[in-house]
Amino acid sequence: MPADLAAGLTLAALIAYAVLAGADFGGGIWDAFARGPRRDAQRDAIAHAMGPVWEANHVWLIFVVVLLFTCFPSAYAALSEGLFIPFHLVLLGIILRGAAFVFRAYSPRSVRRQGRPGRGARRWGAVFGAASVITPVLLGMCLGAVSAGGLRVIGGRAAAVGAAPWLRPLPLATGGFALAVCAYLAAVYLANETAGELREDFRRRALAAGTAVVAMSALMLPLLYVHAPHLWHGLLSARAAPVLAVGVAAALLSGWALRARKPRLARAATVAQTACLLAGWGIAQHPYIIYPDVTIPGAAAHEATLRFVLWSTPFGMALLLPSLWWLFRVFKWSETVPEEVRQGDAGAG
Repeated sequence: MPADLAAGLTLAALIAYAVLAGADFGGGIWDAFARGPRRDAQRDAIAHAMGPVWEANHVWLIFVVVLLFTCFPSAYAALSEGLFIPFHLVLLGIILRGAAFVFRAYSPRSVRRQGRPGRGARRWGAVFGAASVITPVLLGMCLGAVSAGGLRVIGGRAAAVGAAPWLRPLPLATGGFALAVCAYLAAVYLANETAGELREDFRRRALAAGTAVVAMSALMLPLLYVHAPHLWHGLLSARAAPVLAVGVAAALLSGWALRARKPRLARAATVAQTACLLAGWGIAQHPYIIYPDVTIPGAAAHEATLRFVLWSTPFGMALLLPSLWWLFRVFKWSETVPEEVRQGDAGAG
């Protein structure tokens, strides 16, 4: 029971990271693909939306790593060894992304001249966009690899059967799906935080990204049936199917809200959609951390350790959650995006 609670806590932290940091990655995606006469205004809106809070969202990834290391040390060791390359590429992407975001804004060569970004801003912007695209793809590939069965753990050591476990069809499709979800989250959030023509720009991008999410979902269904039958049957089980049904309903509501130009409803539905999809995956994957060799009970630490983590987490959350609430209250819920940026006047014409 403590092991399952610790696993559920890890899944909850993963959902929080996807909902918050996923939108930040998506903002970088739309920054890279900003087009049209308002492309500079689009990038300004993305920078104003992300700037105050985006680094704070990585606290949830740190929490996931700490929980794995403390509560499921053998699983942590197997994942670190078997997915060494993609995990380190993810870390590199996060580092480059943060550095590029700052240097693009403050590098001497990034200063605008005649209303246009400097050469340094364009170069750092390219790094920022590329890292924002690659990182969520790699994270999705790692998630797919633990479900596809290609990462085996024999005698406590990770071993790949055949090709690299993260470069197989299902992990690759999961990476594309993660990219589409991040783009969708960001576009919906940005449509909620902007106004006028900029809101219409991001609303159209959200509809396009939502279509990509549906397309990637359709692509993944036969891959799940062929390459991960255990997960396929788990998704159809009485435990996971209701959660996924709620996620599908939330996705339909989100799409309708976008078409009806109700951005706040679309944002709430998109959060519910993402949370339900990840929760459904976690329920279907249970009891495996790495299929088929590493289970939650088999990888769990001593019960005393699990109980200490579970009892201490509420005290940590009592400090973390009010701090995050205040951060968002100060920098997000008050109007920090200037009106000219919200309207898109800076880049129009």
